[in-house]
Amino acid sequence: MTNSKKNRKVDGFIKKAKTWKEEFETLRNIVLDCELTEDIKWMHPCYMFEGKNIVLIHGFKEYCALMFHKGALLKDPHGILIQQTENSQTARQIRFTNVQEIVEMESILKAYINEAIEVEKAGLEVNFKKTSEYTIPEELQNKFDEIPALKTSFEALTPGRQRAYIFYFSNAKQSKTRASRVEKYMQQILDGKGLND
Repeated sequence: MTNSKKNRKVDGFIKKAKTWKEEFETLRNIVLDCELTEDIKWMHPCYMFEGKNIVLIHGFKEYCALMFHKGALLKDPHGILIQQTENSQTARQIRFTNVQEIVEMESILKAYINEAIEVEKAGLEVNFKKTSEYTIPEELQNKFDEIPALKTSFEALTPGRQRAYIFYFSNAKQSKTRASRVEKYMQQILDGKGLND
């Protein structure tokens, strides 16, 4: 493997990493073997094919991961791709807890990376779910029942804005938190504004 493909920014990222150094380096070498271009995006090593994002190397507390940008389109014959959250529609992760796991899976990982490159070459896109297919959190539904104008205002928002609210409200684990988030943003919805407007 030639070092010319290695990006200095990624060297810096790995050097500064407090955990998963060895794992990152091992994953990096496997990914670079697949002829991808390396850079830092979203503060993580990102690997691209002709400018299109293919895979990202991530470190979390309990595991490190290879995250495939269009993982939902991969065949996953080994059943190893994980959907990070129920609302992540495209990305999928393969998780590791030690270098040994990565080394043992090298050929499988390369097969997945190559398939991800083929997906990009073919120009395949993930079909996003329509907003109507998402579950409206109960706390929001209750407010809709209570204040019909809120429901009308919500439905008048763009699908992207509706989804942002649904995700934000749903991401709270406790009903109390979900309810207070709904309360907090009711006026904003009534004003026809998105979550970040």
